[in-house]
Amino acid sequence: MNARSLLSLLLHGDKAIDLLRTAHALGLLARLDAGPVSLSVLAETTGTRPLRMYKFLDGLESLGLVSREQPSDDLGASSYRSREPLVPAYEAVLGEQSIERGRDRYPWRDIHGRLRDVLTGSLDTRFAWPPGSSDDIREFEAAMAAGCPPIIEAIGRAREQVFGGARRWLDVGGGDGTVAAALLRELPDVTGDVLNLEPVRALVTARARDAGLADRMGFVACDFLTEPLPRGYDVISFVRVLHDWPADVARQLLIKAREALAPGGRLVVCEEFRDRDRLAVQFFWTYFLIGVDTCVSRLREVDWYDEALRRLGFRSVSVIPGAFDVIVAR
Repeated sequence: MNARSLLSLLLHGDKAIDLLRTAHALGLLARLDAGPVSLSVLAETTGTRPLRMYKFLDGLESLGLVSREQPSDDLGASSYRSREPLVPAYEAVLGEQSIERGRDRYPWRDIHGRLRDVLTGSLDTRFAWPPGSSDDIREFEAAMAAGCPPIIEAIGRAREQVFGGARRWLDVGGGDGTVAAALLRELPDVTGDVLNLEPVRALVTARARDAGLADRMGFVACDFLTEPLPRGYDVISFVRVLHDWPADVARQLLIKAREALAPGGRLVVCEEFRDRDRLAVQFFWTYFLIGVDTCVSRLREVDWYDEALRRLGFRSVSVIPGAFDVIVAR
């Protein structure tokens, strides 16, 4: 898509969302995911007029969401299918429990239309990072928990590479324990500790109790920027943590993890590594955090981690791709 086309779509973004919400309500997205399906069938099953549905589908095609084959001048014979599964994408962005709905609760409207002031430093984004008060920390962790399902899926898919033969796991900066609880339920031979700031203890303890994991899921109070990591773990993970910090801080955290691992232990990094699609998914935070100088919020290329880990003496560095990529290094 060229710049002219992209800008046109952006200007009319509210209309594009209207198309998508209507397509979802009509059950059209699921039919396109199961395609190819003809225009005549789509019109009949949705109770719509064929010519109007043809133009409606032109709108979805202009967004790059569907492909069309036109074998003849007969509009009814036009065949459509989704380029990628649309239903899960819709739910992730526009669904009732979507990550984007959670993001929209942040005070981005304070800077909307005032980015010049933000860029020059005369206006700061109203967002505490790192979160300082107990209330800010708890609110932040609750918001982060909403984005955990694809992370849990990604690490679960790499379960053998991450946890095979392991007994003790430390999840550094592990939020309120959502990820740890979900994975430990599937790992009966593993005990896990969530490392975070003291105000998060009650959230993690409650998560472990509610998951029936009080005997296998613990909490370690630690400021990982100023304190060493506890030692003796078979697996140490950084899940959606390192990209928030400058490169020198991220390297220091990797060094701390190397020193804390048991012999033969594994270091795991789970993040969205930098490419155009990941930058698009990150767009809200890119916009919102422009005026927060304390947070780098920098998606890094996977090669950065590969080189950093190998320089620190890790070997067998492997990448398991997914919605969130997983790096495992021994």
